[in-house]
Amino acid sequence: MAQTPPPAAPTHSFTLADCIAYALQHQDTVINANLDIKSAQYRVKEVTGQGLPQLTASASLLDYLKIPTTLLPGEFFGAPGTFIPVKFGVKYQSNFGVDASQLLFDGTFFIGLKASKTYQELSQKSLTRSKIQANVNVTKAYYSVLVNDERVKLLDANIKQLKTQLDQTTAQNKQGFVEKIDVDRTTVQYNTLVSNRENALRLLAVGYQMLKFQMGMPIQENLILLDKLEDVKLDETAAAQTTDTTLYKNRIEYSLLETQYRLNQLDVKRNQANYFPKLSAIGNFTSAYQDNAFGNLYANQFPSSYIGLRLSWQVFTGFQHKYQVAQSKITVQKTQNDMENAKNGFALQAEYARINYINGLQTLNSQRRNRDLAQEVLRVSKIKYQQGVGSSIEVTQAETALVDADDKYIQGLYDALVNKVELDRTYGRIQY
Repeated sequence: MAQTPPPAAPTHSFTLADCIAYALQHQDTVINANLDIKSAQYRVKEVTGQGLPQLTASASLLDYLKIPTTLLPGEFFGAPGTFIPVKFGVKYQSNFGVDASQLLFDGTFFIGLKASKTYQELSQKSLTRSKIQANVNVTKAYYSVLVNDERVKLLDANIKQLKTQLDQTTAQNKQGFVEKIDVDRTTVQYNTLVSNRENALRLLAVGYQMLKFQMGMPIQENLILLDKLEDVKLDETAAAQTTDTTLYKNRIEYSLLETQYRLNQLDVKRNQANYFPKLSAIGNFTSAYQDNAFGNLYANQFPSSYIGLRLSWQVFTGFQHKYQVAQSKITVQKTQNDMENAKNGFALQAEYARINYINGLQTLNSQRRNRDLAQEVLRVSKIKYQQGVGSSIEVTQAETALVDADDKYIQGLYDALVNKVELDRTYGRIQY
């Protein structure tokens, strides 16, 4: 029986924006951050539920194998100076009851309700941070694939050029115009470039897998990138010197610290609220059944019920509340220190990213010029060699210099692209 072939893996043709949008729907950290928001919403409902009526039902069935005995003074039975053992109760007892309570006042409850809503805000900002990080990771991985693809193209061009030179040198050797060593030297270069291309192809395949991983896409699926390197704008205007001293406000990390600061302040108030009394309305209904015969246990009912108020106030707790408030105030101070330190840290990151980006652009432009010069040197070396005024060693050195210039150009290109992503991140330009 013929087996059904497995379905072909789907193919996606994505721009960078498409890849980022896909990641925001499928990346694990983003999905978990969305789940944290749902969890925070349930947390708010949980705390709100503490202020709603509370009902507790209970039931019991007791079989007194030995009925409890109580000693009564003998005076009741005409025997002064003695104690008479008397058994009180019956063998079987059963109770059904319902307790109800309604919170009327509790300072910690109202503060806790406000804190839970602030915690929900914190989880929402954590989602934003996860989205920004996913954007950064996907963008870097996307650029890595584009750069590796460019590396393969440059190697293909060099291999094609060197193959032509190798064929010409081989033909000249057969005609006796050049020595065998010239052929060997060119062959070594050609084999090296072919090997480098195979390595670059493997790195390109890994780059695609890394990109799909950052997107949350199954790595067995096919991905085609639609954007080109020339679509990416690299200019120094993006790194213009800024005198804005409030740049840190654009960072989601600082916004998270602000929300955490409010949470810590609410924690101080919650601990302070422990000094105040708590008031609740309470009620109970119980139905009791008793008999010495199990068959008659539920024949007679003895109900009881009550309603009332319960006021509880911890007058002295060994200074526990005092030290809890002191600890929470220290946490607030530490958060303030973290916020001040973050301001300086974010300013330093922004300046460092700006300088790195400018340096990267200058390096890239320099490597691009060096690559153009290396191509010109190779062209002139070939002409001189063909006219008999140059040597094969000169051509080989020029070929090697061009390959080296290509490698440095590719590295400079990748560094400039990554520095651009970091610049946008530290300036708070990646927003959701």
